[in-house]
Amino acid sequence: MNYTFDYLVFIGRFQPFHLAHMQTIKIALKQSRQVILALGSAQNERNIKNPFSAAEREQMVLSNFSAEDQQRIKFVHVVDVYNDQKWQKLVKSLVTGVIEPDAKVGLIGHFKDESSYYLKLFPEWEMVELESLKGAISATPLREAYYTGKIIESAFPLGTSEFLHQFQKTPIYQQLRHKYLTQDKTNLE
Repeated sequence: MNYTFDYLVFIGRFQPFHLAHMQTIKIALKQSRQVILALGSAQNERNIKNPFSAAEREQMVLSNFSAEDQQRIKFVHVVDVYNDQKWQKLVKSLVTGVIEPDAKVGLIGHFKDESSYYLKLFPEWEMVELESLKGAISATPLREAYYTGKIIESAFPLGTSEFLHQFQKTPIYQQLRHKYLTQDKTNLE
């Protein structure tokens, strides 16, 4: 198979992994030999905005792909760095650590709003810009519904849905849900 790229980088928090994320990875797999998911907010502490660990998000993502496709998906864990230059250097160094020299690297994403400005921070990577994906939804309302006990099944692939049902049975979910239900609802994005 002739691919346009050796690697396509897809940056996101995937909190949780939903159908638009999955669609993006499927598009990337058609254009690239491998896909690198740069999992943002990969530090260990959980909060309402970032309820799932990097390892849980890896599991969530991979559960939705065939064994063959799973072999083509790599992960790098990007901790929050509140400085664009430092963050950009971190992402680039993590990606460089999993690719071979001279590999053709691209970046896949969608400029959905002002929070997508980070896509412009990697001019050396060719951009594969996606239009708004069919049924695309922000993860924020999905998390909010989840904390009220609802899982919006139509927004998730099966593996994510199963993960979310299992996670609801954990003490961690109960703590996060309690925190969500008792806190000031501003600034949850």
